[in-house]
Amino acid sequence: MAMTIEDVEKIQQLYPDHRIELRDGAVIVISPSDITSGIVGGKFLRLLGNWVDPHGLGYVADASAGYRSPNGDLTAPDVSFVSRERLGRSPRTYAQVVPNLVVEVKSSTDRIKLLVEKLQMYLELGAQTGILLDPDKQTLSVYRPEQAALVLGNGDTLTLPEFPGWELNVVELWPPVFER
Repeated sequence: MAMTIEDVEKIQQLYPDHRIELRDGAVIVISPSDITSGIVGGKFLRLLGNWVDPHGLGYVADASAGYRSPNGDLTAPDVSFVSRERLGRSPRTYAQVVPNLVVEVKSSTDRIKLLVEKLQMYLELGAQTGILLDPDKQTLSVYRPEQAALVLGNGDTLTLPEFPGWELNVVELWPPVFER
């Protein structure tokens, strides 16, 4: 039996500390990320948000923001951007929109193949750009509809046409190593 968003909401009430997604009628429980992945996702969110907000381009959200996709899925990318034209006023429910930009951060337990499949799903539903951040390899991969992935590493700079003038040096994403 396929689960629905209403079923997910009931499960979420019983287990409020768990992140839950609905994909293809199946409930997916997402475990907390490791600290490195959390830092990397937080840095990307902050660096993009610090540019998007003053330009009034839309909203940058963290992994707690849920999106109801046209295919019936309920997902929560690690970082997402929705243009003001696409969303309008922020609803107090799950946004019924596909984000313009979705970002997934590989945690120590994630499999790259599944993350790429998730990004491809977003692109098929209407996202303009998907980004995969891999702290293990210190790479940032950019996915766009009907294009090969662009893999950037330390020494490279990310620019996106959706954010003219914004630049991100890939090396800025990785947490520093502190000596005790």
